[in-house]
Amino acid sequence: MPVTIHTASEDDQFVITEIVRAARINPRDLDWQRFLLAQWGQDIIGVGQVKPHPDGSRELASLAVVSEWQGNGVGGMLIRALLSRETGPLHLMCVAERERYYERFGFQRLERHAMPPYFRRFVRIAPVIRLLSLSRLRLIVMGREGLAGSG
Repeated sequence: MPVTIHTASEDDQFVITEIVRAARINPRDLDWQRFLLAQWGQDIIGVGQVKPHPDGSRELASLAVVSEWQGNGVGGMLIRALLSRETGPLHLMCVAERERYYERFGFQRLERHAMPPYFRRFVRIAPVIRLLSLSRLRLIVMGREGLAGSG
């Protein structure tokens, strides 16, 4: 049985939130209408969205795959499906250790001056967040130019 990718419905809101929280990523602004889901049989095994920001930038966000399915290409399937729906520039935030993974999809690390305002503000407060959470993880911002018709 193949993994399928499809748009979320209102009934999927709970499982989206559950998967995002289990992945320990930001659970804010999880609007089910923006999500694509990876499904195997009756099980939702991955989620992802493209989130708009007030400055006009768009973010590949809330990408999470349930632990038993990680390493099986589900995340890549979700990313390719989300990218196929986008024509303009797209950004993301990730831990520095994931930089090479996202480079495979055309993303490159951005210096602060090249970031949209939303991401510059986040980068400015990231050290405080890291300190408060006692995390050693270093977040980076990556960007991808708009590529009409690609994905």
